[in-house]
Amino acid sequence: MNDQPYQQTAFERKIRDKLDDEPDSINIYLCSPEDIILNKLVWYKTGGGTSERQWSDVIGVIKVQGKNLNKNYLNKWGVQLGIAGLLKQAFSECNTNL
Repeated sequence: MNDQPYQQTAFERKIRDKLDDEPDSINIYLCSPEDIILNKLVWYKTGGGTSERQWSDVIGVIKVQGKNLNKNYLNKWGVQLGIAGLLKQAFSECNTNL
């Protein structure tokens, strides 16, 4: 699996935030919720599908962000990263359509 194009896309989608509301606060960059899901599913698959931590994190992000998730993006990269089945399973477990 060549995930370099995905990693570049995920980097371009990073979300800028600040540590606090002070004027001189430090900028921080966060992964989008979609990229958190995709990365955790890749790690889950790479680890043989045994990491409850990765799986529960994926389920948590889907439950919290469900309606706001870019499902076209998830489907596209799920196929390219070889995790489409896991992605579908996670959404099914959350009773949410992918």
